Amino acid sequence: MRYERPQTMKEATGLLAREKGRAFVLAGGTDLLVRLRTGFIEPDLIVDIKRITATRSIDVRSNGFRIGAAVTGAELNEHAKLTKAWPGVVEAANLIGSKQVQGRCTMTGNLCNASPAADSVPALMAAAAKVVIVGPKGKRTIPVEQVPVAPGKTSLKKGEIIESILLPKRPPRSGDAYLRFIPRTEMDIAVVGAAVSVTLDAKGMCTDARVALGAVAPTVVLVPEAAKALIGTKMDKAALDALAAACSAACRPIDDKRGTSEFRIKVAGVLARRAAQIARKRAGGK
Repeated sequence: MRYERPQTMKEATGLLAREKGRAFVLAGGTDLLVRLRTGFIEPDLIVDIKRITATRSIDVRSNGFRIGAAVTGAELNEHAKLTKAWPGVVEAANLIGSKQVQGRCTMTGNLCNASPAADSVPALMAAAAKVVIVGPKGKRTIPVEQVPVAPGKTSLKKGEIIESILLPKRPPRSGDAYLRFIPRTEMDIAVVGAAVSVTLDAKGMCTDARVALGAVAPTVVLVPEAAKALIGTKMDKAALDALAAACSAACRPIDDKRGTSEFRIKVAGVLARRAAQIARKRAGGK
């Protein structure tokens, strides 16, 4: 196994593109190193991207935030402007692992691990986040929801690396939230996760919404029908009932040791309702 620490994205993508064996990118390593030590994977090449300047910063821009691929969960939590603008995204990222893990784990790694139960991914989808992908043929930008395509699989092509995550600038009177259900009180994998982002007008009417669910399908899913249930309403009981019903209807879960499909379908609606209420309050609604 070869271990490389390139200093530029061009060098990193070149290493991946030329490798004929199994190549993996190391950002935080909290998923990769566990899989390596348990013998689940046997890499021929590991490319550590933490020396690349473009992956290590959080940049505040006129159109939102740019978060480098190797920025850790702890660094997200310490960024006051990001936490104020996107509390749901930050709180979702902060649910990944323990305090020690937070010093290493990254949202980009959580996304590229492509687990349907990933905590940060529903929140990123609800936030309409995008990713900047760099590869041998240049850069491209796609919505977060286009990255995971199946459990453990992404749409990234050979030689491509996610360089950064882009979060849009929040309109006034906007809020987001993420909630999950786990069997234990902390450090567990989500049985169901729900993220909601809303924007209200001056009268408290919902003018825009996005809803995403985790651990209820082969990938994290957007639920446009749930968003439609909120838009044009003051997010009253009837709207929240419709939101919950749409979320439950969108589920395609499995039975496993953490929960039955019937349980997941029910909890998806419950969590989405609660997350919507938190998002509404953060947006200034009553």
